[in-house]
Amino acid sequence: MVKRTGGCRCGKVKFSVEGEPSRIGICHCTDCRQESGSAFTYFGVWPVGKFTSDGETTDHEGRRFCPACGCRLFATDQDEAEIKLGSLEDAPTGLAPTYELWVKRREPWVKPLEGAEQFDEDRQVG
Repeated sequence: MVKRTGGCRCGKVKFSVEGEPSRIGICHCTDCRQESGSAFTYFGVWPVGKFTSDGETTDHEGRRFCPACGCRLFATDQDEAEIKLGSLEDAPTGLAPTYELWVKRREPWVKPLEGAEQFDEDRQVG
């Protein structure tokens, strides 16, 4: 089984995920842009049972980050763990997004990902 590891810049927080993600996406919403300081975020989602973390994190609106260096790392709920894929140790990750969220806020110079499903806002589930 594939195991991927990651963590923050200062090394005080580490995490791992096992297996392949349930889904991979990028998001152009205002929250993600502000959180990343960039035009979008790149994330993967795993079942929460395939995720472990070690080290103290701080929470802001469900998003966990390192209180020492400020790196944004992950968010979890009872079912899923959403990992900021840029925080994985190995790059390139080989993990390609299959969808884009909030494309109505995508910068005009960022082209749609070929083959990725496009959503004007959030993904429609069910």
